[in-house]
Amino acid sequence: LPLFGRVPRVARLMALALRFQRLVESEEVRDYAELARLGHVTRARMTQIMNLLNLAPDIQEDLLFLPTTESGRDPIRELQLRPITFVPDWRKQRAMWQHIRARHLPLGG
Repeated sequence: LPLFGRVPRVARLMALALRFQRLVESEEVRDYAELARLGHVTRARMTQIMNLLNLAPDIQEDLLFLPTTESGRDPIRELQLRPITFVPDWRKQRAMWQHIRARHLPLGG
């Protein structure tokens, strides 16, 4: 058994989205299409990752600090968050996020 768990994939994707946004804003890369080419992912996948930036800031923070996964699958996956990224109302996003948290994270997580 590992002493420490691993950072959930969705937390790493959230961090990447924030980093990618800074790279584009600083003009170190031209656009998200260039990032997709550099990262060897499709433009559609890059869009899915970058859509995490549409989440309310407190949800983004929650994702960055999800508890580590000790074993098995991550309890929360990016696919589960996609519907929330299309909701412009942060209050509605928060309600949707709390529903996912309650169903998929252990108490205190």
